[in-house]
Amino acid sequence: MKVQRVIISSVLLVMGFIAQGQITPAELRQKVDAFFPDLENSSAPGSAILVVKGGETIINKGYGMANLENEIPIGPNTVFDLASLSKQFTGYAISTLIEQGAISENDDIRKYIPEIPVFDHTITIRHLLHHTSGLRDWTSALPLAGWSFDDVISFDHILRMVYQQEALNFTPGSKYTYSNTGYNVLAELVQRVTGQTFREWTDQNIFLPLGMNNTLFLDNHREVIANRAHGYFQDEYNDYNRAPNNLTALGSSSLYSTTTDLARWVQHLMHPTGKSKAVVARMLQTDVLNNGDHNSYASGIGIGTFRGTNWISHSGSWASFRTYLVMLPAYDLSIVVLNNHPSNTSRIARDIAALYVPAANTNNNENATGEIKEVKLPVALLNEYSGTYKLGPGWYVHLTQEDGRLWTQATNEDKFPMTAVSDHVFSIKAYGNRTMTFHKDEDGEITHLVYSGMNCPKVGKSTAPVINNAQDYTGNYFSTELNTRYKVILEQGQLKLSHLHNGDIDLKQAWGDDYSGTTWYTNSVVFQRDGNGKITGFTVSQTRAKNQYFRKEEN
Repeated sequence: MKVQRVIISSVLLVMGFIAQGQITPAELRQKVDAFFPDLENSSAPGSAILVVKGGETIINKGYGMANLENEIPIGPNTVFDLASLSKQFTGYAISTLIEQGAISENDDIRKYIPEIPVFDHTITIRHLLHHTSGLRDWTSALPLAGWSFDDVISFDHILRMVYQQEALNFTPGSKYTYSNTGYNVLAELVQRVTGQTFREWTDQNIFLPLGMNNTLFLDNHREVIANRAHGYFQDEYNDYNRAPNNLTALGSSSLYSTTTDLARWVQHLMHPTGKSKAVVARMLQTDVLNNGDHNSYASGIGIGTFRGTNWISHSGSWASFRTYLVMLPAYDLSIVVLNNHPSNTSRIARDIAALYVPAANTNNNENATGEIKEVKLPVALLNEYSGTYKLGPGWYVHLTQEDGRLWTQATNEDKFPMTAVSDHVFSIKAYGNRTMTFHKDEDGEITHLVYSGMNCPKVGKSTAPVINNAQDYTGNYFSTELNTRYKVILEQGQLKLSHLHNGDIDLKQAWGDDYSGTTWYTNSVVFQRDGNGKITGFTVSQTRAKNQYFRKEEN
């Protein structure tokens, strides 16, 4: 179906709408309508907008179509897939069970789900809530095993992946890494502790008591849901295509609801009563990492700031649905944006919030030029700093000394000059004046640099990667964790990963035995060698699933 591309305007394009004082409900409705001038009479997917202020629903309106095939418009009772907005309801469920004394946040998760492997370190309920468990995210791991997001992905599939995980991404509590899997495990925890299905428990303890009669956790992807919106995306010809949605990821996603029901939810969180006060307070508590650093993710929702005021929010993204929910307690203001097509829902929410929250005052004493005073260093010292440093999986930075100046070039990026601000600290204007700080060992050798809080080891004095015999890499590699096999082949000098479902993936050498694949789920492929230099396997890492091991099979 050929449909003209729809461009959603934002408040940024309506310059006269910056709030100087309190905006009236009528003015707000008029200005929000101006965000969507192309959707008023359009046969395109769109948005549902909810604004609740001071306990009053100011806006609860739809723009565009929920179903293109039958030209059904979006309205206050249109049911959307909320995607990751689901996590706050899981966080609320866990907080309720903690307050009831049924569980403790410091309990070992294996106390309730012994099928989870015994790792070197204990995973607690608290780790799962705050995304610090180290469990691999199924959205990264399953594609590596050949799964498509268009496939049927069930709750059972995800749990079986967890039960086969062989190692953690990191020591629990040491890092924050967003993991949908952790929230799926929390949903299973609710089922084990209560003896009810997650859908039954949330229906009886959250949705029905709040009058959220059109809200449910979908545990059967074939189920018919009345008034359900479908997700759409545009192809290269700007035609709308329907996005398949066969997911039942209880706890992390798969919650369906309406803006009308979410008005009740945000009011409950903003003004809890009775026993729910302690539940909500616990749900909104943030945490610290093992080293004492603050982690701003609470229980299914993030805590931040906007123009100097608290900003409690979460986003969602799945099957072309884009969702956003935010609460600003100081203004008794809640905003929900639900879209059934890919778009920037957080920008819409921020533009609406900007009509109520005045811009923060700027510091007039700041240096207007932002210029940094440069320190002249000897070429010999710059040559010591030159070389290659590992920033992360498949991500390296190469530093060179040229004409008395140090230059930086990261993987797949341009080369930029660096400015010395001391004998071991350099600023990079192209990176927003972020710095690299060099460190030496007791013998005066450069060991690593620190960039954006990351310790980046020096891996070589040269900026040219080590050349290895490509034929050594070829062969079959198998992962028992993912029950999948890749073949490394060499075609016309090009190394490739070959997989039954994923096809052939080109490998580009990043450094030494570290290669980068041409798909997002093969961001880093590092080949392993034994003491004799023989290749024994490789590990694959992405942001949310690291060091998944594939053993090289003997011919």
